[in-house]
Amino acid sequence: MIKILLPLGLAFIMFSLGLGLKLADFRRVMTRPDAIALGLLAQILLLPLTAWLIATGLNLAPEAAVGLMILAACPGGVTAGMVTHLARGETALSISLTALTSIAAFISVPLIVGISLTHFMGESATVQLPLGQTVGGLFLITLLPVTLGLWLNETERIGVRHTVVIHRVATGLFLLIVLFTFASQWPAMAKHFPSVGPAALLLNLITMATGAALGALVRLDSAGRVALSMECGMQNSALGITLAVSLLAAPALAVPAVIYAFLMNITAFAVIAVRRARHQPVAG
Repeated sequence: MIKILLPLGLAFIMFSLGLGLKLADFRRVMTRPDAIALGLLAQILLLPLTAWLIATGLNLAPEAAVGLMILAACPGGVTAGMVTHLARGETALSISLTALTSIAAFISVPLIVGISLTHFMGESATVQLPLGQTVGGLFLITLLPVTLGLWLNETERIGVRHTVVIHRVATGLFLLIVLFTFASQWPAMAKHFPSVGPAALLLNLITMATGAALGALVRLDSAGRVALSMECGMQNSALGITLAVSLLAAPALAVPAVIYAFLMNITAFAVIAVRRARHQPVAG
């Protein structure tokens, strides 16, 4: 049941994001190829490099090191768009980067994971992403719902009142998904947090800061910097867990992804709280 409800919930969240966007938002993103390029650079190169340095510097156990690299190799998560929206960031930029990094993952993930297995564990393995699952998920959970919401908003086929209700329901669903993740993965997190938690937290904080710094480098406004920061920090941990458990048949490699999923939501909610506090309307 959860395997059905979770993708449906994520698709509804993306649909709600589409309702808040216009074609002009994506056209504006396309006028900033430097932001797109730096976002891809951060996700595909800088994030795995940071994970490598952390794993080596903290002298992580081989399984933990490879697990951290698997996580870092994964593209941005679907929920990055929702977090960006809640943090008053540039949602169109976040969604665009999620789609692009997911496509690039077919080359980057096998390469990074394969090298990591050889370096940290002395094992050679051929890693292939589940093509049907990845492409299908990208289309059905991300692109199709966003496109439908965008079309309804662009053609004004849905009223403002209905849009507000849908946004509220989507926010509630997002919170439920986060809470379910916490509850279902708590035993593994509690057991391994002392050994893996510091590395996962360090990776999250550094990559979020990297995204914001790169946005400042190309003079993006605060909304654009938030989008890059969230896109770098919110990884597709579900894909990392799938790679470790299903493809590599090594559940121990999934531990960093499980812990990171917990931590990335904590730091994301902190950013959301700060951003919303700064953008409160002035009374009177």
